[in-house]
Amino acid sequence: MQQIYFDGAGGPDVIRTEEALVPKPGPGQVLIEVAAAGINRPDCLQRQGVYPPPPDESAIPGLEVAGRVVAIGEGVRSPRVGDEVCALLGSGGYAEFALAHAPLCLPVPEILGSVAAAGLPENYFTVFDNVFTRGRLAPGETFLVHGGSSGIGSTAIQLAKQHGARVIATAGSSAKCAFCKTLGADFAIDYKAHDFVEDVKKIAGKHGVDVVLDMVGGTYLQKNLSVMAAEGRLVQIGFLQSPSVENFDLRPIMLRRLTVTGSTLRARTVAQKATIATALREKIWPFLEDGSVKPLIHATFPLEQARQAHEMMESSSHLGKILLVTGK
Repeated sequence: MQQIYFDGAGGPDVIRTEEALVPKPGPGQVLIEVAAAGINRPDCLQRQGVYPPPPDESAIPGLEVAGRVVAIGEGVRSPRVGDEVCALLGSGGYAEFALAHAPLCLPVPEILGSVAAAGLPENYFTVFDNVFTRGRLAPGETFLVHGGSSGIGSTAIQLAKQHGARVIATAGSSAKCAFCKTLGADFAIDYKAHDFVEDVKKIAGKHGVDVVLDMVGGTYLQKNLSVMAAEGRLVQIGFLQSPSVENFDLRPIMLRRLTVTGSTLRARTVAQKATIATALREKIWPFLEDGSVKPLIHATFPLEQARQAHEMMESSSHLGKILLVTGK
């Protein structure tokens, strides 16, 4: 089979294609003939050498795939050979065949097909766990999501709106803001043209924002705290700006009883991820199956053009997901 690997740490120029043996599923695993794989920010971080895969995972990048199950390991009862699934992976998705843990496989919604479904696992696992489990977003609350036009952001907007929240999104251009509104955002703020803090305060009023989903970090930490409601929850899932901040004022947390939390997904156990998968199947998959929510696919690239896909991801010019397709 063909697979993608990184020839050292660096920019997109270290991306290479090679031939490799098709892996065999171990106990509890399935082998998927990959139709498409999602591109995600952590893939770029892995390529840069700052986000290595867990010790028991492949060095081949790729955190999500969709395709057809072609073999199953010992003890697997579901899915079965021939089933169309999408799956969350610890690594190894940039290939024509990939291994997945059976509990982390979900059925491909018929309305989507296997290519588009490759854009589901990483974003939907992440958003559901952080916005609804950790952030405890409730109907009627005000929700602020940064990077609203990204894969994570576009997912968060749709699911929060479906849940009955009032949604404020930030994005880096008027076109991206318009895109956020097409997904259901009640308000979209161009952070390059406006002070998002000032605008959010006007929108949220004296009450403030109940839940913030942030992947920027750095100076956004204090800004986020300044717009939050009493008992508000800030959920941190990334650091596009910086993982550290100087002169941090803790008083808003104390005075308004705020919760600051966050998580990563990749390093968690299969059992922990399986709990999220079960909740997604029960609570979110019906919305995908009837078309109420969907992954927004910006572009697809052949597997051998992974370099161009990474360049697009790092340019931040995309609206939604970027996928690699195998032609399988």
